[in-house]
Amino acid sequence: MSRRTDNRHRAATICREATGLPHHTCLKWAAAGLITREQPVPDAGTAAQRTFEAQMVHVLADALRDDQRQGALLGFTRAVPGGAGLALDLHPGMADRVLGALLPRLDEVYGGTRGVPGLRLAPQGREWVVRSVAGDAAVRLRHPDGDWRPTLPDHADGLRQLWRRNRHRPHPAEAADLSAWTLRGGDPERAAAQDWLLSRVLRRPQLLGVTTSAHGWANTYTHNSMDLVVEWCCALEAAELERRLRRSGLAHRPPHIRERPRDRPWFAGEIAMGGAFVTVRRQRCPVGDDRLRERGAA
Repeated sequence: MSRRTDNRHRAATICREATGLPHHTCLKWAAAGLITREQPVPDAGTAAQRTFEAQMVHVLADALRDDQRQGALLGFTRAVPGGAGLALDLHPGMADRVLGALLPRLDEVYGGTRGVPGLRLAPQGREWVVRSVAGDAAVRLRHPDGDWRPTLPDHADGLRQLWRRNRHRPHPAEAADLSAWTLRGGDPERAAAQDWLLSRVLRRPQLLGVTTSAHGWANTYTHNSMDLVVEWCCALEAAELERRLRRSGLAHRPPHIRERPRDRPWFAGEIAMGGAFVTVRRQRCPVGDDRLRERGAA
């Protein structure tokens, strides 16, 4: 086997492990030059698409924490990534919750918005599309049941469903959130790097899904929209997941993202790029602790 052929097979294998796509599909992409050994999963081709996907990760990480289904850390089981867009397969047990979390709402009691600002939902054949009315970005969502229709939230508990009333343009509160997103942390360059990382996370559902394999859930959260933390127990070691994520090109630095000196100590499990980072961390098993306490009481 030639070195070129070997690299194609390696890239295809990593692509399959990250996305859940068939090996032959990934091999065709490798032969066509769409993926490489250094970047075996296609990136989003525009800043607007990366931002939209990053916002989806940010919302879902906080909304689904400790309440996922096995194999679907962010509610998706497979990804079909491309430069022009992204398609995601919904976990049937999480589909309604995923959409309910993504759809933007205005809290008329306490103030502020929830969900992805500017996101709107529309059917497209047997699929559903979430798109941004603030830019040219969209993600196709697919359910294993082609006749599935989502059960969508209605006005309740002081929440105004902005996606119902403002169909073609952002509500002023959404527009403010979108502006704040690009300036988050007061560092637009680092924010852009974080969009790269979080967009790549969304495109690798199979790699992150393994964290839910023991108990069906993992702890996911963010800090001020600037990172993603994934904590789990009883699955693979954190160092192994970090290795797989790095091998998948998660931290492969694009040419226009400059490397930056760290402004704080380095922690184990951090995958950094351009001042942005994702953290994977294995914790003690709370289920095991409960069983030990029950055994001691007996």
